[in-house]
Amino acid sequence: MCATTSSSSSSSSSSSSGVSEERRSAGRALLRRWPTALALALTVPGLVLGGSEEVAGAVRGYGEFLPLLPLLYVVVHQTGRAKATWPVLGAGVVFAFALQLLDVVSPAGVMVGVALAVLLWGAVRGTPHGRPLLGVQAAGAVVFGALALTGLVLGPDVGRYLVAAGWFLHGVWDFAHLRMRRLDGVVAPTFAEWCGVVDVVVAMELLFLVGAV
Repeated sequence: MCATTSSSSSSSSSSSSGVSEERRSAGRALLRRWPTALALALTVPGLVLGGSEEVAGAVRGYGEFLPLLPLLYVVVHQTGRAKATWPVLGAGVVFAFALQLLDVVSPAGVMVGVALAVLLWGAVRGTPHGRPLLGVQAAGAVVFGALALTGLVLGPDVGRYLVAAGWFLHGVWDFAHLRMRRLDGVVAPTFAEWCGVVDVVVAMELLFLVGAV
């Protein structure tokens, strides 16, 4: 009788321990996805309220900020330190907002110019990740910068699709840097995950929600 009771108790304890371990594993998995959670927390309110925003204002706002994304990749790539990603993002956001407040020049044009200057510096002085990856970042800066500037120049009805394409494709760019071994280490993985989610949500907002109301 005692042996049976002991065996039952042991089995119950083992089962309870297994459940607790599964819960801890699930908790750790959720913690690892904090960039996705942060991205959704920042973008979902805009996604819900996006229909009340005018198309022209949304295209201008998102179009002016789009070149900040490839600029960040170019700068962090040239530093050779993925840990610098989040500080560079913070500095870039402050820089972009300052340009908007001054309202003297287009923030998009300035950021494209800065990205090209950094790329030229890398081509002349060398780059930590090698010239092939410098070429990849240069291609990204050109493509995303062109989509942003063209979308801002054209009317909002056409511009929204170009700017949305830029944000969506940059989301693909982020996930490529997150998953592809060749692009590993250019930026912080947490940033690539966060930015990829933000980019896709912004593209959806521009395409389907802005001006819907």
